[in-house]
Parts: sequence; C-alpha cells; structure tokens
Amino acid sequence: MSTAARPDPEMVWHWLAQVPDPEIPVISLTDLGIIRDVSWQDDTLVVTVTPTYSGCPATSVINLDIEAALRAHGVEKLRLERRLSPPWTTDWISAEGREKLRAYGIAPPIDGTAADGRLQGRISRLAGTSNLVIACPRCGSTHTEKISQFGSTPCKASYRCTACLEPFDYFKCI
Repeated sequence: MSTAARPDPEMVWHWLAQVPDPEIPVISLTDLGIIRDVSWQDDTLVVTVTPTYSGCPATSVINLDIEAALRAHGVEKLRLERRLSPPWTTDWISAEGREKLRAYGIAPPIDGTAADGRLQGRISRLAGTSNLVIACPRCGSTHTEKISQFGSTPCKASYRCTACLEPFDYFKCI
C-alpha cells in the first residue's frame, strides 16, 4: 500500500469496529475497548491492543482477527503492539457495547465500579450483601444471586435470576 493510498486512522477504526470479539461475537473489539490506538509510523500501520487481562486466552485469536481484517482492506505493513499499562478496565466498554451485552443475555458491568474498588465495596454494603446487585439481562429484575465467581469465560461470573429463574453471565468489573 503506497503512502498516498494508505487509509487514515479514522477509517482503520471503522474497519476494526467490524471485528467481533471471539468469545462474545455480538460485541466488537472497539466496543470492548481493547483497541487503544491506531497510527502510522512511517509506512507501517501500528495498532495498539490492551487485552482484557494479561492471561486472556483469546489474545492470539484477537490479534489474528485484527491482522486478517486489515489485510483484507489492503494493509500490507502492519505491527500489533500489546500495551499492558494502564491495564484494561470494564469502564472502557462503550455504552453501545454494554447494550449489546445486555441484549445478548450478559449483564454488563455496573458503570463506575471498575475504576475504584472502594466504590464496589460501598455499593455492596448498601445492598446489604457481599455481592453487587446485578440486574437480570432478560427480565430486568434485581432479584439475582451469584452462583459462581467463575462463568463461561474467566472475565464473567455466573448468576441466576430468582424472578424468571434464568441463569446468566455477569461481565465482571476489572
């Protein structure tokens, strides 16, 4: 790809917004907030990615999907950089991404609880429980209970709604 034909970063962001997360295909990598930066360094496109956590098993698949998507748009010189600091937080999930999670049946993280662990503790004490009050993504009831701290993937916990009796995952605050 020549310098004159190279896409601007805004176009690259648009392309990356079409790449689904391999574990939760209804949410894009940009909605998840793991794409941190897109820039050109000389004739090389550099995409900076912050995994949801350093041991995320989907990281290599995500990198392959990013590379495949950009190569399909003609990007020849590409470098993926992994950035671990600052660490990813669920606060980086976009509002649209949160709604996509809810519609898919996954309770999104409660706004603002990831940035300050003390806030999560205050919410828990106010609720009179050691757990946050998580609304069921199916019926909206707040009558839910944690079944397990570990859900279908390491970044989710298992919950059950006591109103509609449906199990669901909660995207843990990190």
